[in-house]
Amino acid sequence: MGFSPFSTPYDWSRLAAAKKTASAHPDGMIDLSIGSPVDAVPESVRKALADAANASNAYGYPVTRGTAALRESITRWFHDLRGVDLERIGAGICPTVGSKEGVSLMASLLGLGEGDVVVQPRISYPTYEIGTQLAGATTLKADVADVESWADVEGVKMVWVNSPSNPSGEVLSAAQLHDIVVAARRIGAVVVSDECYALMDWSSSPSEMSATSCILDDDVCDGGAEGLLCLYSLSKQSNMAGYRTALIVGDDAIVAPMLETRKQIGQIIPGPSQAAMAAGLDDVASVVEQRERYRGRLEKLVRGLNAAGYDAAMPQGALYVWVKAISGDCWKDIGDLARIGIIVSPGEFYGDASYLRVSSTASDEAVDAAVRRLRSSND
Repeated sequence: MGFSPFSTPYDWSRLAAAKKTASAHPDGMIDLSIGSPVDAVPESVRKALADAANASNAYGYPVTRGTAALRESITRWFHDLRGVDLERIGAGICPTVGSKEGVSLMASLLGLGEGDVVVQPRISYPTYEIGTQLAGATTLKADVADVESWADVEGVKMVWVNSPSNPSGEVLSAAQLHDIVVAARRIGAVVVSDECYALMDWSSSPSEMSATSCILDDDVCDGGAEGLLCLYSLSKQSNMAGYRTALIVGDDAIVAPMLETRKQIGQIIPGPSQAAMAAGLDDVASVVEQRERYRGRLEKLVRGLNAAGYDAAMPQGALYVWVKAISGDCWKDIGDLARIGIIVSPGEFYGDASYLRVSSTASDEAVDAAVRRLRSSND
């Protein structure tokens, strides 16, 4: 059985008219829409990539399950930054070619299809639904933390969790995650937790390296990885989107077959990128530095949006300001903002057409310029 058809409003070409308007601004367009990193890749990562350019994992075929060095770095990262002992809880490790393919193929790799139901947050990254459609399964959009809204629905086989959330920045507590795990295990559903923004926790102070709760925390998973998968990416923490470096860890009874399938279809991180990924996971100092860049940009954007009449607030986590459109219609506001040269994402992409998503993945200069334009727009 091949991929089933899919449909989605998630089409960046729909911003073409607004971009044309914004590009006509005398000082140019400022793009705060797509969350693509703009800052430099850490020197440690670049050096590791160069050093591995002619290694055996480069001129020969790379290892699907990851080199020993990469697997050690992943294990150490989870222990040191997330407080999770992967070995003790029996978690398997599967490197992925970026996080998007892990998300979009997840339902298919789990063997889901017609009659199966996948629960996802009502407001969420659109690729969750696209992946469900590709597998031929059915999407149920819900408040995932409200387990009573989905736990007794017939056919639920998988539950998506995203904390911190893209786009809203919402962070789920350990207690909320535990309730989700208990309910999913009771009905035999797999919980897949997308935690790619885990280190972007704005409840912490700039001086401490903290992370949001992990689905594999002992107080969440009760000391075992059964039925649980955690996804993570280096795209945001280390500006490595183009390196295509991400991972799945969790129940080895699920991860091991995934590795075998991926080996046969060639879904393997290139060898030099595996070395770069290990370096990125180990270079915590660079991650702290990048995290504080994002914190500063978000704080500025919140102030600028408020000055322009929006009811904006600092998110709990992640890299976006999720804010109600002044007009109540994201497309009307997008047109208004385009006239001052600013492009943002339509909330319709994520499940609510009355909101906007404003990304902090723009340079300090671009953010400062956007704030000036927002403030002057309400003069």
